[in-house]
Amino acid sequence: MAGEASNGTEALDLARRLLPDLLIADMSLPRLDGPAVTRAIIEGHLAVPVLLLTAHDSDDEVMAAIAAGATGYLRTDATPEELIAAVRAIAAGGAVIAPPVLARVLTRVAEAVPPPGNSAATRLGALTGREREVLVHVARGCTNAEIADMLGVGETTVKTHVGHVLTKLRLRDRTQAVVLAYESGLITPGSS
Repeated sequence: MAGEASNGTEALDLARRLLPDLLIADMSLPRLDGPAVTRAIIEGHLAVPVLLLTAHDSDDEVMAAIAAGATGYLRTDATPEELIAAVRAIAAGGAVIAPPVLARVLTRVAEAVPPPGNSAATRLGALTGREREVLVHVARGCTNAEIADMLGVGETTVKTHVGHVLTKLRLRDRTQAVVLAYESGLITPGSS
């Protein structure tokens, strides 16, 4: 089912009624902006991932989108191919941030990350070796299907591991898992 809204209040109402597979919203919607809509969806425990679009891509705006719980963040001038790829990635359980924006965000996150041995790193101790391995692949932006291919297991197995990672680390979604992976030093910007 598809719907279209002219402001954030309408978008939130449609998300509640239709429970779409994905909500695509502008960061600067009237009445209720994109991050506020995203927060309301998260707080309402709606299983609706949000892809936020923006004409600007300031670091503060990106961090606000991530903090609100957005699953994706693209500029409004993204090509149709980029938008389609983002929708597919999110539908496959991934998260998307436009590559030029991601490079800046990772630098900012790296600067804010405390030295290894912090509580984020300690939290990783609850994970099995395979769960840590899956978390690394998630943090690198891999989809469940890609992780399954790399590890030689079924996609359902990967989904189970991702679910265990999120549950054990008390995380809401893959975006928070990526942030934790960087905060903990499990992976670092530029690592592959």
